[in-house]
Amino acid sequence: MAEDKYNLKNPAVKRILQEVKEMQSNPSDDFMSLPLEENIFEWQFAIRGPGETEFEGGIYHGRIQLPSEYPFKPPSFMLLTPNGRFETQTKICLSISNHHPEHWQPSWSVRTALVALIAFMPTNPNGALGSLDYKKEERRTLAIKSREAPPKFGTPERQKLIDEIHECMLSKAPPVPQVNSSQAPEEQPTNIDGEAQVNLQNAGAIPTGEVQNPPVAVGDRIVEEVHEVPVNTDTSPANVRASREVPSSGLADQLLQKPENRAHKAADDRLFTLAAVGLTIAIVVLLLKKFLKSSGHGALFMDGS
Repeated sequence: MAEDKYNLKNPAVKRILQEVKEMQSNPSDDFMSLPLEENIFEWQFAIRGPGETEFEGGIYHGRIQLPSEYPFKPPSFMLLTPNGRFETQTKICLSISNHHPEHWQPSWSVRTALVALIAFMPTNPNGALGSLDYKKEERRTLAIKSREAPPKFGTPERQKLIDEIHECMLSKAPPVPQVNSSQAPEEQPTNIDGEAQVNLQNAGAIPTGEVQNPPVAVGDRIVEEVHEVPVNTDTSPANVRASREVPSSGLADQLLQKPENRAHKAADDRLFTLAAVGLTIAIVVLLLKKFLKSSGHGALFMDGS
């Protein structure tokens, strides 16, 4: 890059050239970005789809436009490769873009912005400007297609830079992970059965067979749903139940022990009552003897005793 074409005293030019050198001296496998030779304020970039997501293995190209006040004002971003998360050739709304200058910090750089963009890929769009919400299967298809050829955009100089970046990223990119086809048929019937059961119940129909529902613990009780729902059976209130309560093992032991505890308690109460009656009689006899002795009849009482 011919630096003599630019005013090196300009803070924006000085900062951009520093970032170009830093990007070239410290490359990343996750992204690559370079400015145009004729305009260092316009950058072409490509990012690799984040791992363990529907974007994994994809190569997504885009364009960065730096303002003349850079780095004091944020850049704008535009995706050029169809991806199912952001619209193409439309400035996207991110906290690191010119849509939110209040969040931008001059210490951030093009590298910082690209790292943030990769992190934003698998997030929920929440209706943000320039966002899309494709299904995961569609995004996986676009990720595979993104490797086939770079997007076509702009002048021959732009296209040449895009092609070079794509070739470099493709040489470092791992293969797109294959979706295990054996898992899809297993998961789909489960969802269909669940939806069918909900629809039948909402319509008032009762399916035949067994409905396996795990027991649910409520306090010291275990509420277990009825497993079998037979058809054409007696529907009298005695035979139809929505659920039954099964006491847990700890509570069952307590219930079995209660009659024995009550029997012991009743016997103890009777002994206490008898002891109290005997004590009362003894006190009455002592008082009576004292009274008779003080009234002069004590000798007679003593002789009689």
